Amino acid sequence: MDDPKAFLKMLFDSAVSYAQPADVLSGFMPRPPKGRTIVVGAGKASGAMAHAFDALWPADAPLEGLVVTRYGHTPPLAADARRRIAVVEAAHPVPDDAGLDAAQRMLALVQGLGADDLVICLISGGGSALLTLPADGMSFVQKQHVNQQLLDCGAGIVEMNCVRKHLSRIKGGRLALACAPAPLITLAISDVPGDDISVIASGPTVPDDTTCADALAVIRRYGIEVPSSIVAALEAGALETPKSGDPCFRANEVHLIATPQRSLEAAAAAARAAGIEAHILSDEIEGESREIGKMHAALARYIARDGTPLNRPCVLLSGGETTVTIRPRAPDAPKGKGGRAGEFCLGLAEALQGYPDIWALAADTDGIDGVEDNAGAFVTPDTVARAAAAGLKLSEHAARNDSHRYFQALDDLFVTGPTHTNVNDFRAILIL
Repeated sequence: MDDPKAFLKMLFDSAVSYAQPADVLSGFMPRPPKGRTIVVGAGKASGAMAHAFDALWPADAPLEGLVVTRYGHTPPLAADARRRIAVVEAAHPVPDDAGLDAAQRMLALVQGLGADDLVICLISGGGSALLTLPADGMSFVQKQHVNQQLLDCGAGIVEMNCVRKHLSRIKGGRLALACAPAPLITLAISDVPGDDISVIASGPTVPDDTTCADALAVIRRYGIEVPSSIVAALEAGALETPKSGDPCFRANEVHLIATPQRSLEAAAAAARAAGIEAHILSDEIEGESREIGKMHAALARYIARDGTPLNRPCVLLSGGETTVTIRPRAPDAPKGKGGRAGEFCLGLAEALQGYPDIWALAADTDGIDGVEDNAGAFVTPDTVARAAAAGLKLSEHAARNDSHRYFQALDDLFVTGPTHTNVNDFRAILIL
């Protein structure tokens, strides 16, 4: 193969293209109701979802609404495009005042609706941070602090969102509670392992079967600092979320319009069309990013060495949502930069140690790895050798969670800009 990097990029592009709202939303459009139609939503793809929905909705049918997406993730609109749904931008992964204001406006927008009205909720990954409204008795600053701790401690997405739901006035089914008795249709792009709709964006419109006790257990497991009054409220069950069977969900529908598995299948089809056999390991891999990288490396080495259990050339594809535990660093060490994909690549490169004929790409399908400007990074057979020649020590970068600077120095960052969708982690390992 002349250009393994270009091949891996083509697979990523195929996966992302399959999850574009403009291409997948048309099959899920409802009929206009007798009354008002209001669109709300949150997530990294919600801007693109709102634009697509507005374009597909009849021009003569009333439509209004508001969604919130991450800064820089609103796709451009043609000059003659309809703009009936407001798209606002806010901070991710730690919420800011813009997200707080958007959540308050959404709750106000759905007040007083009736059975002849219709609410559409456009949800995608990232909505948990973007749709923020602290529980009673908790300040916004305190909520931001809890959110940052959850990001740094290595908690899985299900654990994180369990806490977020119970410390919110809009997540965990509470948005549905505010919309009732109006019918509510949730259209979601999944970014979570197993496509659990109650976890995507912390499930603002669906029942939450986790409990205050579950949230408290996560808080104690990871030593998360929360106000004592919130601990007391959780212990008393005062912050419980709406559960299955609650009347507020009686007129609700939920549709997954794009999922990680479908995107991995699109990448696999593109690889096979290029003459490379593709194998999807899983769309719901979780765990510490660096350790998952080492596990992938062990499988790739085995295939490269023995041609078993899979024949080479081939590509291994996987998705899911790994985590990064932020490690303490030396006082004189620079603060690390990078996200889950970069951490995976550090672990992969460390374990491969220059094994020949193995190339890899790990990237976040929203185009942003953590809070940096790259989607992810490439690993090549000479990654470690080139780094050593440049005076870079992988162990030092790993110790301070500094994948961005490591791969930037090698010119191996993968930069796409916002993709306007989000089906979470994408990993492709090419074995030639």
